Amino acid sequence: METFDCAVIGAGGAGLNASLILGRSRKNVVLFDNGTNRNRVTQESHGFLTRDGIKPADFKEIALKDVKKYPSVHFYQNTVMNITKQSNGLFKMETLEEAEYVAERIILATGVQEGFPAIPDIKNYYGKSLFSCPTCDGWELRDKPLIIISEDEEQTLFKGKLLYNWSKDLVIATNGYEVSTPTLNELQRKDIPVITEPIQSLNGVDGYLKKVVFSSGLEIERVGGFIVPNFVRPNQFAEQLGCQLNENGSIVIDEAGRTTEENVYAAGETAKLGQSSLIVAAAEGYKTAMAIVFDSTI
Repeated sequence: METFDCAVIGAGGAGLNASLILGRSRKNVVLFDNGTNRNRVTQESHGFLTRDGIKPADFKEIALKDVKKYPSVHFYQNTVMNITKQSNGLFKMETLEEAEYVAERIILATGVQEGFPAIPDIKNYYGKSLFSCPTCDGWELRDKPLIIISEDEEQTLFKGKLLYNWSKDLVIATNGYEVSTPTLNELQRKDIPVITEPIQSLNGVDGYLKKVVFSSGLEIERVGGFIVPNFVRPNQFAEQLGCQLNENGSIVIDEAGRTTEENVYAAGETAKLGQSSLIVAAAEGYKTAMAIVFDSTI
């Protein structure tokens, strides 16, 4: 069985850029992806120079063409199910397709997935009129009547103050969770109302929001807004490989993506257990790949 210099698990911004740099560094790389990246529902991606407004699927297609130019990079649309470190120090990967691969080093770049508030059909609006990152999508919703759906008090205050930069017409909905008086007072100073009763339904057409209906029968017209999701990794690879985690569940890494386990690296959203812009994830993939190049020459 062929032994690769590095296996990259996940072809998002971090995994793709890491694979590009490793390929250009003449490393023998295997790159896996199963198409479950969370931005696949996003219509446009913003904030990446020369690619502002591009659809993530198109960005990925262009990036894969760049990566595949290097013959030492091998791309497989496979789902890695299990990673184990062998007694000889090599890593064995087993896929859903019942194939096995072996590599000297691993980059975990599988990203994260969102957990949404328990509101009917909320996923239908995500990526079209409801988003999670104001910096990414606030410009398109500027000066419009928006809603912030947040079940976390700290994020309720933070997102309210942040979104005020793009629109003054804001309503915060906590979906049944109470908010402390100091938080309410601070939001009231900016004339941002807070509705704490549960959301009964979101009404709109083809994922574009028009109205929010609450359990009391209250209805408010909103054309879009932002959700505060929670984030989870779609696998337990970091835990299985013995990587140390921070209290918040993020992976302990150094400035170049090295984990606490030898020859295991992490980059992008999977390392931080939170959302990241495409350009930041790509930069982290670049740094991690360079660390591998340096580490393999020592």
